[in-house]
Amino acid sequence: MHRRIAAVFGAALLFLSACSDDAASNSTGSPSGGASGKAAKVNVFAAASLKESFGEMEKKFESAHPDVDLVFNFAGSQELVEQINSGAPADVVATANTTTMDALKSGGKVADTKIFASNTLVLITPKGNPAKVTGLNSSLDKAKLVICTPKASAGGKTVPCGTATAELVKKLGVKLNPVSEEQKVTDVRSKVISGEADAGIVYRTDAVAGGKEVETIEIPGADKIVNDYPVGVVKASKNSSKAKAFAEYVTSREGQATLKKHGFNEAGAGGR
Repeated sequence: MHRRIAAVFGAALLFLSACSDDAASNSTGSPSGGASGKAAKVNVFAAASLKESFGEMEKKFESAHPDVDLVFNFAGSQELVEQINSGAPADVVATANTTTMDALKSGGKVADTKIFASNTLVLITPKGNPAKVTGLNSSLDKAKLVICTPKASAGGKTVPCGTATAELVKKLGVKLNPVSEEQKVTDVRSKVISGEADAGIVYRTDAVAGGKEVETIEIPGADKIVNDYPVGVVKASKNSSKAKAFAEYVTSREGQATLKKHGFNEAGAGGR
């Protein structure tokens, strides 16, 4: 009997000890990440066209800030606005034009913002340019062209690269007949690379990201249609100080060098 009681008591002690260990290992600590010694998660909501440049910044920033774990959500700028307005836990937001950021500011979601880069449009084709596209001209008549959706319609959303495309087309006085209109500029690039499209209008940064898989064709006058990219800290952020540190890094000399490497221009700048 004594041996049985001792065995039960011992098992109980082991169970309580395991529970204690589990609780310690699952603890997330304070939002700032200081108490537990774990890195604090900073959720960065960023335009899809920033994926490559912000991905590179992540490694450099986290190396210099081991107490921060950057978690990215890349999507169309209009989608980011909807997500944040719906209560998504964002700490930093960077959009592909000022219009989408203004929507967040007017809704009280973001306060101060800063323009950190600009982007312009180019035409891309698959490697080798099999359809022999030469520009926004008659060479597109029999080609499959893909663009970002230029305006909201039938439940669609206005996309920054689509808005810029519409402005460019109006300025040049040309008419386009796209076979598809996408909600993200990266989807346009993907369709061109895969061969689903013969040509696509994308940001210069997407042409750079496409590397040897795409051919780039300059569009005369495109340097006059410039999308400025703003960044800001979301008011509801639980890690505002660390979020601010990343936002400031984006505008720092090192951050700007990374953006330039990926094809971005300085804030307010047009073509090269």
